[in-house]
Amino acid sequence: MTYVICEPCVGTKDTACVDACPVDCIHPTKDEPEFEQAELLYIDPAECIDCGACVPACPVEAIFEESEVPEKWAEYTAKNAEYFQA
Repeated sequence: MTYVICEPCVGTKDTACVDACPVDCIHPTKDEPEFEQAELLYIDPAECIDCGACVPACPVEAIFEESEVPEKWAEYTAKNAEYFQA
């Protein structure tokens, strides 16, 4: 199980979740070149340790456990995984 960042992050890209993550699995960070072009932030499913530290840190409540992603944002699970396949 991993966590997924959904629609509320679009256009916000607040990096409080990046700061809260103990394994640095949320990208792009502000110092990565793709940060400006990215629609939202993404959690690397291979690196996420399922600690949930990012959830309370998110000011727009955009982060959910994969099994609890609201149906209206289900496509974000695939978008998240695809970001790390490139």
